[in-house]
Amino acid sequence: MVDLGEKLKRLINNRWLVFVAAMWMQSCAGIGYLFGSISPEIKSSLNYNQRQIAMLGVAKDLGDSVGFLAGTLCELLPLWAALLVGAFQNLIGYGWVWLIVTHQAPSLPLWAMCILIVMGTNGETYFNTAALVSCVQNFPRSRGPIVGILKGFAGLGGAILTQVYALIHSPDPASLIFMVAVGPFMIIIALMFVVRPVGGHRQVRPSDGNSFTFVYNVCLVLAAYLMGIMLVEDLVDLSHNVIVIFTVILFVLLLLPIYIPVSMNLSEEARPSMEEVLLNQPQKQEPVKMESDTEVIFSEVEDEKPKEVDLLPASERQKRIAQLQAKLAQAAAEGAVRVKRRRGPHRGEDFTLSQALIKADFWLLFFSLLLGSGSGLTVIDNLGQMSQSLGYYNTHIFVSMISIWNFLGRIGGGYFSEILVRDYAYPRPVAMAVAQAVMAIGHFFLGMGWPGAMYVGTLLIGLGYGAHWAIVPAAASELFGLKKFGALYNFLTLANPAGSLVFSGVIASTIYDLEAEKQSHQHHFLSRETGSIVFSMLGVDEPLKCKGAICFFLTSMMMSGLCIIAIVLSMILVHRTKIVYAHLYGTSRA
Repeated sequence: MVDLGEKLKRLINNRWLVFVAAMWMQSCAGIGYLFGSISPEIKSSLNYNQRQIAMLGVAKDLGDSVGFLAGTLCELLPLWAALLVGAFQNLIGYGWVWLIVTHQAPSLPLWAMCILIVMGTNGETYFNTAALVSCVQNFPRSRGPIVGILKGFAGLGGAILTQVYALIHSPDPASLIFMVAVGPFMIIIALMFVVRPVGGHRQVRPSDGNSFTFVYNVCLVLAAYLMGIMLVEDLVDLSHNVIVIFTVILFVLLLLPIYIPVSMNLSEEARPSMEEVLLNQPQKQEPVKMESDTEVIFSEVEDEKPKEVDLLPASERQKRIAQLQAKLAQAAAEGAVRVKRRRGPHRGEDFTLSQALIKADFWLLFFSLLLGSGSGLTVIDNLGQMSQSLGYYNTHIFVSMISIWNFLGRIGGGYFSEILVRDYAYPRPVAMAVAQAVMAIGHFFLGMGWPGAMYVGTLLIGLGYGAHWAIVPAAASELFGLKKFGALYNFLTLANPAGSLVFSGVIASTIYDLEAEKQSHQHHFLSRETGSIVFSMLGVDEPLKCKGAICFFLTSMMMSGLCIIAIVLSMILVHRTKIVYAHLYGTSRA
């Protein structure tokens, strides 16, 4: 009985169990991607026009990205308490929307509906922050894969929830809103005590590489399976029993990663206490070594050492730095030199948000993310109108496809950026530049409107957009530390609503309306023109439809140009952080 209790305790404190639970939690953190599926029901039930729906879309992006409160609460409260706050926000926000749409509660003005959407979607920021903070601390030497997989499951959440909705087979379209309100709440309540830091840096095992390979294989099979069943369900009229079987297989795939912590717990004995002490020893001694005058001397060596020292092999570089440290320490003791005090942390150390905000590297990362992810989100938010303008009337297939490409981009972005830093000690932002180049090509395809351009464009933009959200959090944790990672990450996510507001809410919608207006005049729709005048006099906007590649040609070319600017910003950041990554990963590479 004691042995069983000990094994259960080890399982609960296993960092891989925390990681798997975080993956499941992230599967319901992508409810924002379902907005394209629930907005038609909101529009028809409340008699909204397209501009009002667009305002709700901006509110969704705002709630999904503004995580200051989530980051602050995750630092002040236990993670389970912060998760509980996020779960109730999701339940109240979308639950109230469901009551209004089903006419069980009185209608509210548009601004109040925007507040409900912001509140409901903002619950995701708590799930994201808790999952990332816990797992990055538990896997400090595998940040790229960890962030990529977790953010990937958030991107795949829309496709998973869509399949669950197909299983429910409800004749009421509003039931999807109910599922979005209740489903994440139930999952978070079940997992909120599991997802937490458990001292994962003391649980490093030789089998970790095989475990990551297993998780990657499960992710690839899951993405391929979801893509396959969505295509089959779109092309073939399936019975409900077949859909049930498809969904059961989906749940089996989602449960497979639990094999890793369970097998570890059953096959391995507890680690010897001496090994744990030895693993803890560097962690305990390091702060002592880096205090008072010693810390200042090391900082001075970092600032004053010749640049050619960084180009030496790792072992030779350490010898040269040690010699410089010894000389500087002796000179300082004899009073021959005056060592200046540090005014703040160096890159690679722990920054607060206020310290990071005065660093050029932080703003390079932010604006590169704003241009790259903002252009991608513009496509995601306007995917319905884009596909309809090119003659595709079934827009759900493109929503599902870009969700899966987004997932694979996050998985691949984390994996390949980790190869860059581990094997070559090269700055992680170079992977972001590659993703932005892929997106620039994707925007060009969408703008040209060639046959099949929607498939190619959603593929490239989905992959590139997803890669951003695996690369940026990992790079931020490397350059600015883990201590205030929640606050840093949630500030960077502001790039999403900022990009959406400018690129989608202003540029894309304005150009689309202008082209639609031109087409209405060219076709001499006199009655429609007269109706537009009447509607404008009454203060009501009549939605206009645009047909052809011209509708988004200029927007797509502008988005492609913005991605090229983002590449330049990313490469500037790469040049500035080469030394940092050489110090972080050069030793392990050697």
